[in-house]
Amino acid sequence: MLDNKKVTELLRKKGFKVTPQRLAIYNVLCNTKSHPNAEMIFNKLQPYYPTMSLATIYKTVDILNEIGLINILNVGEDAFRYDANMTSHAHICCTECGRIDDIMMNFDNCVTDVENQSSYDIEKYQFYFYGVCAECKTKKEKVS
Repeated sequence: MLDNKKVTELLRKKGFKVTPQRLAIYNVLCNTKSHPNAEMIFNKLQPYYPTMSLATIYKTVDILNEIGLINILNVGEDAFRYDANMTSHAHICCTECGRIDDIMMNFDNCVTDVENQSSYDIEKYQFYFYGVCAECKTKKEKVS
């Protein structure tokens, strides 16, 4: 994750305008592990940027993804989620509450197997796992 100076340089180098809102959106994503959607980011920043719109959030996350600073996650919900952790990792999503967590493990062998079976050169990948988180399991057990 980059500091504001490096993000500013990268945005300018790629031909994008640098705004306080864009930097704030990137900083929100760098400082959370919750993989927020656009509405969550909007709600977090609204007190500090009352004139900012959801459109600004969507445009900014598209730009940040385009320049390689964030990943866009599609875990099958109505909204995309965003992640500034650019290291290779998978995600696990709770089918009850929608919580998303990182799974840090080595997927090199899996990627190599896919390349060998497909003759593709893999450039990028995302893995998603689905299950019930510990909190939701506990809630279910209390109801039973």
